[in-house]
Parts: sequence; C-alpha cells; structure tokens
Amino acid sequence: MDTDNNGLPSRSVLGDVFDRTFRALDGKPDTFKTKATTVRSSSKVIELTQTYIVQTVRQREEGDTVFIEYIGKEGSLRLALPPCVADTIARQRDALSGKVRSTIAKATMAQRKADGYVPNFKAKKKS
Repeated sequence: MDTDNNGLPSRSVLGDVFDRTFRALDGKPDTFKTKATTVRSSSKVIELTQTYIVQTVRQREEGDTVFIEYIGKEGSLRLALPPCVADTIARQRDALSGKVRSTIAKATMAQRKADGYVPNFKAKKKS
C-alpha cells in the first residue's frame, strides 16, 4: 500500500476497488440495492465486539455483489464480493440447509420407529 508524506495510506483519485465497484453499480437502471444493514456481533469467548455493514446490489444478467464493511479491534476492512463469490456462499448455505434437514428427518424417523411407528406407504384410494 502506498503512503503519503505523513505515513498515512494514500488514496487515488478513483478510490479503491470497493469505491469503484460501488460507484460503477450505483444508479444504473438495471440494478436494485438493499439498504445498508449494520450488524453488531459480540464474541462470548474473547469478549470482543465486531461491527459489519452489509449491502447487496443486484444487477440484471450479472448477479449479486455484496459490499461488506468490517470494523473491529484490529481496524477496518471493506470488501466488494463479486457475484461469483455471492453465488458460492448462497449455494453452500443451501447445501448445508439440505444436509441439516436430511439429518433431522432421519433422526426423527429413527425415533418414531423406536416408539413403535410402522410406516404405511399404501396409495390412498381416489374418491
């Protein structure tokens, strides 16, 4: 990272990737965005609080870009997650939800069988 004469991080006229990406999407006619949401997360283990500001911008034909601003003890960080990363996160979340549902269903059925339930797979008669 470049620094100015005072040792502070310098900023280019165009800004960093976060600024350029947001500016490129902001105001386009084929984009929709959510309100920026602030989430405060506190860790019970290490007793630290972290703040996240999250906003999603959806562009037709491109997908969702997720903007994340992180503020913690060690400083701050801004990320613009491109559509391919946002899609991967959504796909992994959906896969985990399916695995959890399957595991719960299997445990529930095992408990029902242990309680004496006998499944009946006969077709219902049509009226």
